[in-house]
This record gives sequence, C-alpha cells and structure tokens, in this order.
Amino acid sequence: MADTTHLTSFEFEPSRLRQWLQAQLPDIRGEMRLTRIGGGQSNPTFFVDFDEQSLVLRKQPPGPLLPSAHAVDREFRIQRALAGTAVPVPEMLVFCDDREVVGTPFYVMRRLHGRVFPHYALPEVPSTERRACYEAMADTLAALHAVDWQAVGLEDYGKPGNFFERQVARWTRQWHASKTGESADIDRLIEWLPRHVPPDQTTSIVHGDFRFGNLMFHPTEPRVIAVLDWELSTLGHPLADVGYCSMAWSMRPHEFDGLRELDLPALGLPARDEFVARYMSRSGRAQELQAFHVAFSMFRFAVILEGVAARARAGNAASADAAEVGAQAVAFAREAAALTRI
Repeated sequence: MADTTHLTSFEFEPSRLRQWLQAQLPDIRGEMRLTRIGGGQSNPTFFVDFDEQSLVLRKQPPGPLLPSAHAVDREFRIQRALAGTAVPVPEMLVFCDDREVVGTPFYVMRRLHGRVFPHYALPEVPSTERRACYEAMADTLAALHAVDWQAVGLEDYGKPGNFFERQVARWTRQWHASKTGESADIDRLIEWLPRHVPPDQTTSIVHGDFRFGNLMFHPTEPRVIAVLDWELSTLGHPLADVGYCSMAWSMRPHEFDGLRELDLPALGLPARDEFVARYMSRSGRAQELQAFHVAFSMFRFAVILEGVAARARAGNAASADAAEVGAQAVAFAREAAALTRI
C-alpha cells in the first residue's frame, strides 16, 4: 500500500515505518497518513493515521545531542508505568530503538482527541471556565506527586534526595555545553542557587515540563485527559514542578506567553498564590513555595532555551522558530537573577 508522504518531508522513509508498524501492530489496515505536529522544540512528533486507528509517534531529533537529552525511552517507560493511576496518560503501544526504521529511537502511542492550550491566558476558553482549567492543572499535578513511584516500578527512575543540588550542577554543565554567548545573569544564578537550596528532601515523580501546552483537556470540559511530553521527567522534589508552573506569573505576555501585567481578575485567571494554594490543598503538603524554587525553574528553562538556540545554529532544531525561542533564554535568566536579589 502506498503512503501519502515522502522522505524529503520527514527526514526518514515512511514506507519503512509502515512495514515496521505492520509487523508490530498487525491489526492496522489501509494507507498510512503521516502528519508532523508543529510547535514542539524537542522531540519531533507525528500523527500516524490508518483506516481505523489513529496513533502518535515521538522520536529523537536527528543530529548530535547533548548527553541524556531527548530520552524517548524514558518517556515511554514512565507513561506505561502511570497507566492505571490517577494521572491521565495516553496508551503506550510500542517502543523501537532500531535506528534503521526512522533514523532515531521512537515510540508509538494511541492518539487522544482533546484540546491543548498553548497560552497561559487561555484565550480559547470562555473566561468563566479559565479558573476551572487552572484548578484542573493544579489537581493533576498533585495527583502526579501522590503516585507511589516505588509501587509502579520506578524505583530506579532517578536518585531520591539532593535533587536541587544535583539539578543545579546538571544544568550548569548543560549551560557550558550549549551556550552561544556569555550571561552575567546565568553566572549569578550558578553562584547563588547552590547556596540557597532548601533543606527539605521530599521525593516524588516530577514531570519537568508541566504546563498548559503539555496538558490535553477534554474537548468540552475543563478536565485534563492526558499529560504529555515526559522527556524531562525523573524522581525529584515536587516543588520543582510547582515552581515551573509558577514562572508564568513572573513573565510578560511576549516572554513565552507569561501573565505578568495582565488584569487577571478581569480575564478570569487566578493569581499565583491562588494556584499554589489549590495545589497545596490537594497535595496536603506543608512546604512553602520559595523564591528559590521559581528562580531555579527559570534558570533551568533558560538553559533549555539556550539549547534550542544551539540546535537552531546546528540546523537540527525541531521547530522553525527555534532561534527566536532560544533568544528568550535572556529574559528568563534576567527574571531569575532578579529573584536572587529580593
């Protein structure tokens, strides 16, 4: 059966993928229709449609990669482990580490149909429903952090304890490996963060990129039906995820769609304290979200964005606007450094 795509569009030969899928999933029928999903900065993602089945494929990007980056095998593993828990995830079908199929390791999952909101202001949602979407986001994050990671077979998914110390060291190394220029703000954070790590050593599963753009909501209800993009997940401190979610209130709309300077009550959006309070009430945690947690998240995100810029320069970024997005590392580093002076 002929496919509707070709090598020049997708960096691999679709007929090889179809043959492999037919061997792994013998119930697929008909012509394969392959569509690249835009907007991602990391692992290229595709809709793979057949006559009676709709699938999604996520693969590593081509070209040289930073150590431990783009770990699609970990994405597949954790989503399979979370199946049956209170955390909504897509159904994982099959993983492939044979580079002969599409050029890199990849996995295939069942496609879900719902809404993904890329902007924290939620312009696509009626103002009367926006707060409920934020509450669903907070509740889903609390559900993730409540999962018994040992019981679901993830006892070796990361190292319990000393999470922030290890993460600051890791992202410092990533900065030096991928930076395209110097930054006094990053230098300040590299010096400040290790000296202000909170003493609490709570361990949970952390998503690592928990935000609206990685949540799929029900087609008509303010309810999360899937948490997506688990590339940065590990075992760590739950307030790392909360601090990451909280970055949006520190950034302006032109800085990765932040909420700063918007009229939140008029838009039906909660304040940061309200979102954090909702999470805390659902999680039962007594720890306080500190400036450290937000500054660390901004530092980490700035380094991630700098990596996007480096991939754009190398010509193998997953999105055409990678250079523009990578330039926003400057804004996140600036705001993170400002928090260290409070």
